[in-house]
Amino acid sequence: MAKFLTIGYGNRDGYDRTPVAIRNAAHEQDAQLVAQGAIMGVAGPPVQVRNPEASGVKTKNGQFMSADLPVAGFAIIEAESLEDAVQKVSGVPCAVAHGVVEVWPIG
Repeated sequence: MAKFLTIGYGNRDGYDRTPVAIRNAAHEQDAQLVAQGAIMGVAGPPVQVRNPEASGVKTKNGQFMSADLPVAGFAIIEAESLEDAVQKVSGVPCAVAHGVVEVWPIG
């Protein structure tokens, strides 16, 4: 099985306007992915780390990249293929609650 990093983007407004039954099914999909071995978590505040030419570590609070929606969470999942990974995450909260999920093949 291949591994994939997923990044979910979404906000409270999109989540709140999604019908409760759809949100509940999406949380069940998250639970199913975790039961299958996915490592999943909600994103906290980021810190940028730099160490140019090993001259000393410098940190800065906040995100480096910007997007239309904030990062909501991450997961590492296993799937047979990219298409299988897309299918697995198509029912998670960010995908169904007016957000988006990126799927990145890793390794």
